[in-house]
Amino acid sequence: MNHTILCVDDDPITLMLYKKVIVKAEFGDTILFAQNGEEALDLLKKIKNQDTDTSASQIPDIIFLDLNMPVMNGWDFLEHFSTDLSNENKQIKVIILSSTIDPSDYLRAKQYEVVKDFLSKPLTVEMLQNLKIE
Repeated sequence: MNHTILCVDDDPITLMLYKKVIVKAEFGDTILFAQNGEEALDLLKKIKNQDTDTSASQIPDIIFLDLNMPVMNGWDFLEHFSTDLSNENKQIKVIILSSTIDPSDYLRAKQYEVVKDFLSKPLTVEMLQNLKIE
């Protein structure tokens, strides 16, 4: 599949792993990175504000989002994304990738229409193959 993917995680090793897994699974042809929610929002706004075909092709189809990050965590990102950007980019699907085992996090994630799945770290090729993102 040829997706543009935005990976949002504060751990550089995790981001490197995401890239390797996505490439190995042939899941995405463009992979963007942000180390926290604020950086991700800034990147999305920057892409949106560029009126070129290049920027349109860089709008992510999928965002892999960690929850626990400094500066702006995943929950704060979802709040801003859901109110500020999702109306303009309804095609973007958010997949939470977290190490949390707290059942309340799963319930909270379901409150966001943009969240299509909640997966446990680490990301694997099998997870990508089984991902249903219609």
